[in-house]
Amino acid sequence: MNLLAAIASFIKVVESGSIVGAAKTLGVSAAAVSQTLSRLETHLGVRLLQRTTRSMALTENGRVYYEKVKRIAADLESAQSLISDDDSELQGRLCIASTSAFGRHVLAPLIAGFSAQHPRLLLELSTTDGKISHIQDGIDLSLRIKPQLEDGIVARRIVSLPFVLCASPAYLQRAGRPQSPDDLQNHACLAFRYPLDGRFLRWSFIRDGQRYDAPVNATAISDDIDALAQMAINGAGITRLAEFVAAPFLASGQLLPLFENHDGAGHGFVERMDIYACVQERAAMTPKVKAFMDYLIEHLKVRWPQEDALAAPFQASTDKELL
Repeated sequence: MNLLAAIASFIKVVESGSIVGAAKTLGVSAAAVSQTLSRLETHLGVRLLQRTTRSMALTENGRVYYEKVKRIAADLESAQSLISDDDSELQGRLCIASTSAFGRHVLAPLIAGFSAQHPRLLLELSTTDGKISHIQDGIDLSLRIKPQLEDGIVARRIVSLPFVLCASPAYLQRAGRPQSPDDLQNHACLAFRYPLDGRFLRWSFIRDGQRYDAPVNATAISDDIDALAQMAINGAGITRLAEFVAAPFLASGQLLPLFENHDGAGHGFVERMDIYACVQERAAMTPKVKAFMDYLIEHLKVRWPQEDALAAPFQASTDKELL
């Protein structure tokens, strides 16, 4: 029996809450994980997990053992990274989670280049606007917007992206062009419902240095930003899109930008969207995670050069640890 592999399986079972969840993270069958656990228990001479067809719980011995070994996998990988050559080839599985739109429009096109640099890495991309768990879902690195940040997560803001308020030429010809954010209450607005908690994402502006939420007359709602883009293209109203979603439609003339000339005074300008790179804990910043973060930041700053303010430590709630 490979004792270290067996311990790693045990840790994954406890952290994911099930043998099936651990098997998914490890990329093996549930039967293989179950057999490995049985061999580990036989080797130790104690029962670690109380298992039934419907539930699983740590025994007292299992709890004590888990507390002692839970950092072994992270410590081993960290130790290996300290003694490995800089040119050593990254390998294994790297699982990245992202909001749906950012994953689809920004991350997915970049993956081919990263994979070409690290051919022995198996890269998995999970795109969702719902709740994620680094531990239970086997996520190495997540890319999140601020509402997704949770207590205890270790986060670093990596890019600030522009939003664009836009509408089709047909809609603007029919309904007129709003001259200020206050005019939005008199227009058909296509709003995004955030799947995590069901609320609408506000249309915020920065005016005279202060954040200001524009009054929005929501006439259509979706939890899919690409669906909202298509609604706007077909004349349903005004919507707010991340620049990476809106860019091809603006270039083709299918959508026209609004409030382009506002300068932060008087009417204000559209608030930007911050993207955070997150790991569960500092020990999870492994060489492969760091390599992907460095690659991503390098490519993002080419497309979206950041203001000097972003080079300074960024602001976040004190209950979120910062990378």
